[in-house]
Amino acid sequence: MIRIIDYGLGNIQAFLNVYKRLGIPAERATDPAALEGARHVILPGVGAFDRAMSLFDASGFRAPVERLIAETEVRVLGICVGMQMLSEGSDEGELPGLGWVPGRVRHIDSLEKAKGLPMPHMGWNDVEARAGATLFDGLDDLRFYFLHSYYFECRNEANSLATAEYGDRFSCAVSNGHVYGVQFHPEKSHHWGQALLRNFALT
Repeated sequence: MIRIIDYGLGNIQAFLNVYKRLGIPAERATDPAALEGARHVILPGVGAFDRAMSLFDASGFRAPVERLIAETEVRVLGICVGMQMLSEGSDEGELPGLGWVPGRVRHIDSLEKAKGLPMPHMGWNDVEARAGATLFDGLDDLRFYFLHSYYFECRNEANSLATAEYGDRFSCAVSNGHVYGVQFHPEKSHHWGQALLRNFALT
């Protein structure tokens, strides 16, 4: 069973709708007890980094998810700001991130070739996945929908699963052990997004 964490941010219903179409059981988790027995957990997020971190910390979900990561083989997928929360911190805010994937979130215009481009980076963009990245199994000509002004700068290149280009190339999917993150919105990315969410459920 997939649990989608509802801590006050993110379109939970959109993910539930995708999994219903795929015939894969998924439920909204509104309290930490709902994570009991979960093998796959989705951490959505929209808006500002500090607000997302504050709401997540206040929700009571953080410690149970960290325990699941440390003690079990539960898979976690952070999406959009949910991916940025996996970092050690963000240039957008002052609060520390979860630190589950080594790296820091930077503003896109910190990339030399992205300076002066319209912000946010919004719309469809091609994605180049690293060979062997299971989230993208069976997918060709990758295209996903983006809406963001910040990107994840991995401390270690091995943690980058995929890149996209907006003036310059940046990591748009990351992983560390059983923790994954994608900057784009799979729930808005038609068959590419559905396939990625199916792949996550099968990992």
